[in-house]
Amino acid sequence: MDPAGLAVCLVSGGMDSCVTAAIAARENGSLAFFHASYGQRTEKRELTAFHDIANFYSVSKRLICSLAHLSEIGGSALTDPNIPLPEASLHRSDIPVSYVPFRNANMLSAAVAWSEVLGGSRIYVGAVEEDSSGYPDCREEFFQSFQHAANLGTRPETQIEIRTPLIHMTKAAIVKKGVELSAPLHLSWSCYRGEEIACGQCDSCLLRLRGFQQAGVIDPIPYLKGGSRQVGEWESG
Repeated sequence: MDPAGLAVCLVSGGMDSCVTAAIAARENGSLAFFHASYGQRTEKRELTAFHDIANFYSVSKRLICSLAHLSEIGGSALTDPNIPLPEASLHRSDIPVSYVPFRNANMLSAAVAWSEVLGGSRIYVGAVEEDSSGYPDCREEFFQSFQHAANLGTRPETQIEIRTPLIHMTKAAIVKKGVELSAPLHLSWSCYRGEEIACGQCDSCLLRLRGFQQAGVIDPIPYLKGGSRQVGEWESG
């Protein structure tokens, strides 16, 4: 791997993308940060986290990509206020209503295009397969297939590797990796509901809280009173 090369890192502002950014910063000489706004419930808070993380790593190349059509398409509790966001459950086997149809493909398409223009050689995505919320576009085989599409759909001289360094890690392992790399986890935001204080009750909050708990690390972001104490209850329920 060429440490002097430029890499594009997808940064939602969440914990996984924050740790992925830390990995990309260690492995590459130059970074460009990509963020997608698609009408999600916590769009403003995620954008703030994105800029905070970009400032932490002194990344000046930033692209805020509007994928507003995902909100217009709907079909997700993250983009349609008429679809209620349910309480978290670690035992759900079906795809949750927070799944945004084909979101990662939309983001990757734009990121590949931007990377080709920039002359980038790698794209980092903080997708997690084993400990995710069950989204089909977070699976390793999806990214392998998209890699093939990117190879076919760009210039012959364009060589862009899609990297998913967290894909087989648990949330606890991700927390530990973040601590190891001194990632700014205090700047990240994972909650699907709140923009000032994390709810501690949505799927994203629960997975994050469980990861910190299992890693033996205190989560540095604020939660509604009682959020972290409910992790054990959900696990046993």
